[in-house]
Amino acid sequence: MWNLHGGFWVTNQSDFQTTWLSRTQEIPTQLWNACFPAPLEGQFFYSALEECGIEEQFTFSFGIIHKDGKPIGIIPTFLMDMPLALFGPEALVRFVEKVPAFGKLFPFLVIQRTIFIGSPCTDQGTVGLLPGIALPDIAGHIYDELAKRAEKSKAVFLVWKDFIEKDRIQIEQTLIRKGMFRCLSYPGTDLVLEGEDLESYYLNLKSSRRHNLKKKIRRSKERAQLNVEVIQYPEQALLDEIFALFWQTYQRGKTKFEELNPKFFQLLSEDNRTWFVLLRSHETNRIVAFMLCFKIGDCVINKFIGLDYAVSEHLHLYMRLFEAGVEWAYSVRAKYFQSGQTGYRAKLDLGHQLVKLTNYCQHRNPFVNWIYSRVAKDVSWQNLDNDLAVYLKAHPEAEVISAIPHKSNSLSPVAID
Repeated sequence: MWNLHGGFWVTNQSDFQTTWLSRTQEIPTQLWNACFPAPLEGQFFYSALEECGIEEQFTFSFGIIHKDGKPIGIIPTFLMDMPLALFGPEALVRFVEKVPAFGKLFPFLVIQRTIFIGSPCTDQGTVGLLPGIALPDIAGHIYDELAKRAEKSKAVFLVWKDFIEKDRIQIEQTLIRKGMFRCLSYPGTDLVLEGEDLESYYLNLKSSRRHNLKKKIRRSKERAQLNVEVIQYPEQALLDEIFALFWQTYQRGKTKFEELNPKFFQLLSEDNRTWFVLLRSHETNRIVAFMLCFKIGDCVINKFIGLDYAVSEHLHLYMRLFEAGVEWAYSVRAKYFQSGQTGYRAKLDLGHQLVKLTNYCQHRNPFVNWIYSRVAKDVSWQNLDNDLAVYLKAHPEAEVISAIPHKSNSLSPVAID
């Protein structure tokens, strides 16, 4: 039963109760920090998403889990109208593109209102829990809460988005029993920064990769002198230049889940965890590439990049930018460098490892859910991303890890069969 108390919707289930809030600032910072410790992207990141003006794309809400009247966790969720192209079988997507009348007759199949646990643009889905609270013990309650939110918001699809292998193992039995199905997601990419400096990074690369990377960077330096600048709190004019480069890169991307705006970059730039690695032309002082990073704990998160594609290929800008980013990461004593999803071929050539991520999904229509669950069994990295398929075919030995140590609290990477 849903009851209204103090302006918040409240549900009572077993030993847990959950209140739902619509704004990050209504949640105490102390609770955010305890539930989303380093290197997780917490209040500052969700707040920027919430305040930047993309509400036509996403509606955010946050479940505060209580036990014995005390808050013990945060469930970050967002609601979106998801187009078929992002989730549907390729054959069905092509059919709808060829027969537009189908979409007009069955709009509920082409656009599906979906409620997610997670964030539109974080590499890892997380339910934030206080230390000592076990995710398996609370997974059933979280599922029930999400199902009720879905009913209330008229969402037909429920998704636990991009959960790492350790969490997957803990929640799978409960979620499958509730009727959800597992679907492989785009993998994350992580790089362990061994040693003390950039030279250590090069020494830890395979010789062929080291040779190719150094050759490209050498050619780039012969063609143009680029100055590296690492800054915080850029002024508005500089932010405008940065976003223009981001937009060039965004438009070239094949997978577009969210459309960000300049306000989002501005809000992030005001936080002390945000850094910008810039490459400037020595001749014109114009920015030709940037990397927006978060430094959280001992991890650098390579969150967004932007390249000037008029000179990008000629100057191997991606490689120059990556080298500058890694050198800076060593200078701030980072141990891990996280580069997110997509763009796999270049990242793997630069020494990243793939991190297995999993979605759990459920359509509220049992028949549609049965169809989707059958389709999900055939989803693989090879058919999610063409570049990844090509790379894995050429490098079947590519290492896959469940999570790097700072995420999984294990002592070393765990190989997955």
